[in-house]
Amino acid sequence: MSLSTQNESAPHHVVIIGGGFGGLYAAQKLGKSKVPVKVTLIDKRNFHLFQPLLYQVATGSLSPADIASPLRAVLAENKNTSVVMGEVLDIDPQAQVVKLKNHLDISYDSLIVATGVSHHYFGNDQWSEQAPGLKTIEDAINMRRRILSAFEAAEKTHDPKFKEALMNFVVIGGGPTGVELAGTLAELAHRTLSDEFTNIDTKKARIILIEGTDRVLPPYHAELSEAAKQSLLKLGVEVKTSAMVTNIENNVVTFKLGEQVEQIQAQTILWAAGVKASPMGKVLGDRLNAELDRVGRVVVQPDMSIANYPNVYVIGDLANYPHQGDRPLPGVAPVAMQQGEYVAHHIEAKVQEKEPTKFKYWDFGSLAVIGRHEAVVDFKFIRLKGWLAWFIWTFVHVYYLIEFDNKLLVMVQWGWNYFTHRRGARIITGRYLQVLEEMEGIRAGGLSLETREPAEVA
Repeated sequence: MSLSTQNESAPHHVVIIGGGFGGLYAAQKLGKSKVPVKVTLIDKRNFHLFQPLLYQVATGSLSPADIASPLRAVLAENKNTSVVMGEVLDIDPQAQVVKLKNHLDISYDSLIVATGVSHHYFGNDQWSEQAPGLKTIEDAINMRRRILSAFEAAEKTHDPKFKEALMNFVVIGGGPTGVELAGTLAELAHRTLSDEFTNIDTKKARIILIEGTDRVLPPYHAELSEAAKQSLLKLGVEVKTSAMVTNIENNVVTFKLGEQVEQIQAQTILWAAGVKASPMGKVLGDRLNAELDRVGRVVVQPDMSIANYPNVYVIGDLANYPHQGDRPLPGVAPVAMQQGEYVAHHIEAKVQEKEPTKFKYWDFGSLAVIGRHEAVVDFKFIRLKGWLAWFIWTFVHVYYLIEFDNKLLVMVQWGWNYFTHRRGARIITGRYLQVLEEMEGIRAGGLSLETREPAEVA
């Protein structure tokens, strides 16, 4: 089955793979274009996800729907745009066709690939089961289940060693995601849950952040990295820098601090240490002979296209753009947004037979939140920390949420959390006993779920 638009009377057909920041911003710009173009956006999901706030879903501050917007609703007013829910498996650059999983072929005149990245365990993919990463709604719900189930299991067990493991939370990776996860976990354990359990003191929960370099937030200025570290310490997070994780097995994290080897037993281990390209990177490498970097990202030309294929563009986290500065552009949302808008304008210029310009990223700064009233902001010309940085971080994230109802819902939730320290989305999904069994050895604690009295160890 094929959807073809390539004929002399048809408008220029732009196919976009991926509805993240890059793909969506390209679709929105092209959807309002005065140039005769047709747009087809393909995504495995039917929604755009605001990934910068995924960690708040993982820690019960927000619900998944608060940070997700249906793609059809977002693009409904763009009459030249179609949305296809499907998974692209292959590309035929000679026929200019993308091939979907359900055997549907869609032809293109211009192709934009914006499929992002996934977790990278640096050759230790076996760690993924015990140390899940955070890239999708499912990841966030899985993390939330693990975090909240750990407290529930600790409430039931009489085994002190097992209880200690349940009350240990290890976050691996001290970049923005890891810092935000660790800080929010500390607030959850030491404040929100502090008066909700009978048999445990959640204030005694240990949150350990492990970072391989010599400071947290490595891309930030050293002054802001130190400020972030001090904020984490104030929240009760144990920060271990220059610590290289060497193994994760049987709920034990092994890492090296210099020549010293340390181990931490923890039932909840969260991964925020690295990313690798989506499988589409390999497809582009195989089919278009695209150059890939060591994590599988596509090295693009100054106009975001692939060498020898001027009508195929790669944007967002999947792209390695080495033409500005001494290192590739970072994998952050503003880069993807600007690249999406740029490629839309670039395609319009080509359709009108105008001379397009090369892409230039305008870096307006970086932001990371650590906790209540604690954030760091680097605007290049000024660096901020503390309450003012936290306020700016809050405003920026609400501003960039896609739909108005998401903005309103998030503001209401944050306002409620701010004044009450409560988190209304602390829901454990899945069958109750099955969730607890994931804590490995729940019955070894010797407490009957039915009677709350000591039971025989099975």
